[in-house]
Amino acid sequence: MITQIKTAYFDCFSGISGDMTLGALIDLGLNLNTLKKELKKLPLKNYKLSAKKGERHFIAGTNFTVNIGEAHNHRTYLDIKRMIEKSRLKLPVKDLSLKIFKTLAEAEAKVHNCKVENVHFHEVGAVDSIIDIVGTAIGINELGIEKVYSSPLPLGGGTIKTSHGIMPVPAPATIEILKGVPIQPSYVKGEIVTPTGAAIIKTLAHSFGEMPQMNILKTGYGVGDKDFKEVPNLLRVIMGKNNHPLIPPLKKVGRVGFFEHGVKGQEKKLIMLETNIDDMNPQIYEYVIERLFDARALDVFLTPIQMKKNRPAILLNCLCEEEQKDKLLEIIFKETTSIGIRAYPIERYCLDRNIQKVSTKYGRISVKVSKLNGEIVNIQPEYEDCQRIAKEKQAPLKEVWIEAIRIKKFKS
Repeated sequence: MITQIKTAYFDCFSGISGDMTLGALIDLGLNLNTLKKELKKLPLKNYKLSAKKGERHFIAGTNFTVNIGEAHNHRTYLDIKRMIEKSRLKLPVKDLSLKIFKTLAEAEAKVHNCKVENVHFHEVGAVDSIIDIVGTAIGINELGIEKVYSSPLPLGGGTIKTSHGIMPVPAPATIEILKGVPIQPSYVKGEIVTPTGAAIIKTLAHSFGEMPQMNILKTGYGVGDKDFKEVPNLLRVIMGKNNHPLIPPLKKVGRVGFFEHGVKGQEKKLIMLETNIDDMNPQIYEYVIERLFDARALDVFLTPIQMKKNRPAILLNCLCEEEQKDKLLEIIFKETTSIGIRAYPIERYCLDRNIQKVSTKYGRISVKVSKLNGEIVNIQPEYEDCQRIAKEKQAPLKEVWIEAIRIKKFKS
């Protein structure tokens, strides 16, 4: 069976930066008002966004800018992480934003020989760069882009002035981020791949190389602030639909019972951590679970069990990605009375899913639609939308919830 996946190819012939990425996504169809509305979910103030048409070497595109009315704040990685996690941003936007910032933080930590948690981002942590990264995640989600590919990256040359003084181009953080990423020659003297741009494309791209086979739908151009003689300062993003084989129904279902759409998801190794606890104050579990989720656990749950000598106990389970295992083990050991944790690989399969907006008599509600082999098998309204509307309209929450499901089923 074949399904069509909405695909984007980032043609970085003149590099990539955060503002060029957002310019290209707006040129592709991301609504600027939608972007502004979503970004208001972050506690950022005194800034203005603008997107206007521009051109480089007679090729038209969109120039996106962030005008800031306050001094740049130097934020740590933890400051930014907490800001995003506590926001009302949609879950896919939160996840992608956090992944991009983590890529940046790890590179900066390596360059400056410090812990990831202590990284100060300086320019990267300023309002404009937070908007570039979170805005990119919003754009990918709003445009429904499911898979991203990229060309090899030209890195430029020369030097650039930063808060740390004069730095070589590409910047040390950029080089660190792009380990393992193919590059191509560039004759431009100047920074054409910024650390923000490098982190965005390193996180987004499934692979780097030639444009994949696809049916082209639209092309967007993000206009950079500089105007080079050698090459037009543009980022070209080509959006299309790519035919992918659909994974057939699986005979074997692992301990976590989902189906995953797409080969990339099946390649990711997940780890289950579990421990028996029979001697801890139960009030502590709430704090432990919160800490585990803050450390990017995928799921945490408690199960009452009975141990030897008929002693009641709790089985603590924590599902995570391989990269988070060590941090989560540390949290469990430090925050609980456990003296031993079991860890084993686990398969997880997820349904193909996307977020859609439905218009109900109460207002517009986001609905998560899950499909198996192209057939809708589950519809779940977003709880935050339903809760907010129920309060605004003074309607029972369950009626708002049911109405969103009814409207979506009717339209399907």
